[in-house]
This record gives sequence, C-alpha cells and structure tokens, in this order.
Amino acid sequence: MLAIKNVYKLYAGKTILHNMSLSVDRGEIALLLGPSGVGKSTLLRILNNLETIDSGIITVDGKPLDLTKVNTTHTVGMVFQQFNLFEHLTVIQNITLALEKVIHKTHEQALAIAHKLLTHYGLDQKADSFVSRLSGGQKQRLAIARAVALKPTIICMDEPTSALDPLLTTHVANTITELAHEKYIILIASHDTALLDKLNCTIYLLGENGIVQTALSQDFRGNPEKFPLIHSFVSGSIQP
Repeated sequence: MLAIKNVYKLYAGKTILHNMSLSVDRGEIALLLGPSGVGKSTLLRILNNLETIDSGIITVDGKPLDLTKVNTTHTVGMVFQQFNLFEHLTVIQNITLALEKVIHKTHEQALAIAHKLLTHYGLDQKADSFVSRLSGGQKQRLAIARAVALKPTIICMDEPTSALDPLLTTHVANTITELAHEKYIILIASHDTALLDKLNCTIYLLGENGIVQTALSQDFRGNPEKFPLIHSFVSGSIQP
C-alpha cells in the first residue's frame, strides 16, 4: 500500500500541497481531479523523486519510500503528459535503454522483455520505427510499456488522455483497468472528467486547501448529488 500522510509542498512561499493525505492499495486506482495549480502533477513528481516535500511522510508497505535504491525493479514508474520518449531512438530502443542502463539487464534480456510488451500493446509492427513516426495514441502506449518494463510497484500517469479522442481515451482507460487488475498501485492526475465514467477508482478532488472531497467513482455515478463539490467541478459550474 502507498500511504501519503500530511504532505506539504511550498513554492516561493506558496503552499502547493496542503496537508495531503491519501492511501492507495495494490490493484486500486486513485484519480486526482481539480483545476490547474492545485498540486496534482506536483504530487506525481514527488513520488518520482523529481520534487521534494517540505514535511510529511510517504510510505510503501509501511516503509519510507526510498527512490534512491535501484535493484531489479523501480518502485515508481511515470507516464508523462508529453510522454518524454526519446524521439531519436526506435520504439524498441525506448524500452531496452532503461532496462539495460537502469536495472542492468543484458541486451538479450532487454530485447525479450521489450518484444513481449510491444506485442501486448499492439506495437510489435512498429518496433524498428522511430518515435517521431508514431501517432499520439501509439506514443501513449509506448510510454506505458516503458513504465511497465521496469516492474514498478506504483504507476503514475499525468494527464494520460489530454490529447486523445474519445475512442483512444476508452482504450487508455481499458489499459489502466488492466494494470489495476495486475495489482499495480495507480495514481492519475487529470482534468478529463470523462474518465469518471470509464474507471472504477477513488476520486480525490483537489482545491487550494488540499483534498476537498473524496468518492468512489461507482458511488458518484450512482448518486452525484451526494458529492456536491465533485458534481459541481464535473459539471463545470464551480471550481473547488
């Protein structure tokens, strides 16, 4: 289980994360909703050791999260909003590079893992293509495959459907559900309220003062009026 307790993050004296506390178990999806500037992406960056916290504690299975240790796996994998793929490398090299350089797989081992993932995500025919030749949806799938290749415990996704049409959004939602079934801990930062209809998840609505309302997506879909702040945000009537 990932447990985030009383986490604060400040930038230039402004509080970005205010007493952030939530927990996500293996096989669960946490959907962080809210307007820009409330810390959704910041929290994901903290989990990936791209930002530090000013106070609070983050644990995984009861132990403090230590992102400095790299053995056979990574603790946290990240799928960035802009994918952050290596455009000058081929599709398969985008996966094998991390496997070889980060967790020290042999080239043959890395190729075997990469081919299996590319087949799974429908990219096997693109293995030797350069990333620049891929569509947005294909880049998204490659970014997910690259994150999964390192066998993390936690997968973070920043705006995973921001540039996708409704059909591709459904495909990504199905992939996220599949990852949850594989017992990954998943955190998603998003403005895309359409994901509420496509995922069984816990919704965390963030505002300027931290988490302002929480709901299971199934409960929200069944009775949105029971969660007025989330309902107002989804309908576009107010900001939290």
